[in-house]
Amino acid sequence: MGTAFLLLAVSLAFIITWLALSGPPEPRRERPAVVVKLYPLAGSAARAPTPPATKAPSPDTSPPPSASPKIAEPGPAVPQVRTAVPAPVAAPETPSPAVPTAKDEQVPDQPESGGPSIDPAFAPAPDAPSAPPPPPAETARITLRAAAPVALPPAPDPALVEETRLGLLPRISPDGRKPWQAYARPFDATNRRPRIAIIINNLGLSGAATEAAIQRLPGTITLAFAPYSKGLRQWIALARAAGHEVLLDLLMEPVKYPTAVRGAHTLLTSLTVDQNMMRLHWALGRVTGYVGVVNQMGSRFTISQSHVLPILMELERRGLLFVDSRSALRSVAARVAADVGLPRAVNNRFIDAEASRDAIDARLSSLERIARNRGFAVGIGAPFPVTIDRLVRWARGLDAKRLSLAPISAVVDTPHN
Repeated sequence: MGTAFLLLAVSLAFIITWLALSGPPEPRRERPAVVVKLYPLAGSAARAPTPPATKAPSPDTSPPPSASPKIAEPGPAVPQVRTAVPAPVAAPETPSPAVPTAKDEQVPDQPESGGPSIDPAFAPAPDAPSAPPPPPAETARITLRAAAPVALPPAPDPALVEETRLGLLPRISPDGRKPWQAYARPFDATNRRPRIAIIINNLGLSGAATEAAIQRLPGTITLAFAPYSKGLRQWIALARAAGHEVLLDLLMEPVKYPTAVRGAHTLLTSLTVDQNMMRLHWALGRVTGYVGVVNQMGSRFTISQSHVLPILMELERRGLLFVDSRSALRSVAARVAADVGLPRAVNNRFIDAEASRDAIDARLSSLERIARNRGFAVGIGAPFPVTIDRLVRWARGLDAKRLSLAPISAVVDTPHN
């Protein structure tokens, strides 16, 4: 019995000893294997068995002296070597695709929309996209609108205004200068190409639409502002700074009055001459720097010679020009303007009566044909996004077609059609 117990005790001791010796070595052999696989990638296989993972953050003795500045702070040797390599490559790659690409897409729109011979103000534009480093490209884009546009005379010119209780009203200066000429955008009179004048009206009511028209459209396109819009002085100052010639919208009674009327100072056939004159002076006194007015609506007012005559006579007396939008086919405004000696122009097409790409392109093509046949054409549009987009694209091709985009002052006193 004693021998059996002795054998059992020996057997149990042997089994316990075997389990103790055979279990743990497996994971211990695996750890050096993992470490040996990692450290050779970092070029330090000789130290693989020695440093445990927790000692990797202090590599003062393990890496070569030349590599220590790059890997001392991050920690493990392997990730530090990997992250240190792409760092110098990422620096130049980050700005180059993002900044110039965005500017290249934006800057050409502004110069090309005018064209070199249509709008000399944009002559420096081709240099902007070619600037090699991103910072100069950004500078060129920011200063393009300030440096490129044709400089218009400052407004108001003290000699061209009359102070009244309704504001500064335009007048002919003592030396004979007229506001429509003094505030006009310069245009080469020797340019014999057919001229097309485009007016975008009803501006100042939507900030986004007004800003888009000022910034995106070439300066040779004339901008007309609603006299009752908020921030009118600031909008006109921005428009003139960008090189745009400026008109005021003059509200006149439509056939559908009062359902279609959009302002409290509309000229009406039901009012007396003095009452309409007061409304005219209110509109003219809102701001300075414009060359004239264009009638907004007016399908009833412009067919009444007795009502239109005193208004046009007052515009002529104050040295302004008048654009008949021809909201009524029977409008007598242009003929009466000619009779009183008022510089005038007549609208040939509402370019976005149907606000679609195909319809606008068709109207612009029609203006081209009119200009080739008569030497000039006038189109009026609204600040719809699609209108601005089609005008920008259309204006780029005018130089190749040997047509000129002109401010409205360059096509006044044309024969009535």
